[in-house]
Amino acid sequence: MRELILTNDLVLISYVEALLADQGIEAVVFDRNMSLMEGSIGAFPRRLVVADDVWTRASRILRDAGLSEWVVGHERT
Repeated sequence: MRELILTNDLVLISYVEALLADQGIEAVVFDRNMSLMEGSIGAFPRRLVVADDVWTRASRILRDAGLSEWVVGHERT
């Protein structure tokens, strides 16, 4: 598994999950339940990960959707 995005924005996570699911890519959100430990203050970002072999395709989908700044490891130009 490889990290695709890292964010506290639950709406963004939901949107990215929907984008990827629409393309047949399974995504898993790590740390989704950290709010139970942190008291729901949103201090810990959630990690959305995909399988290594689809990471490039998934990151391209996000770039095409205008979300390239959220992709972990993206190159800024």
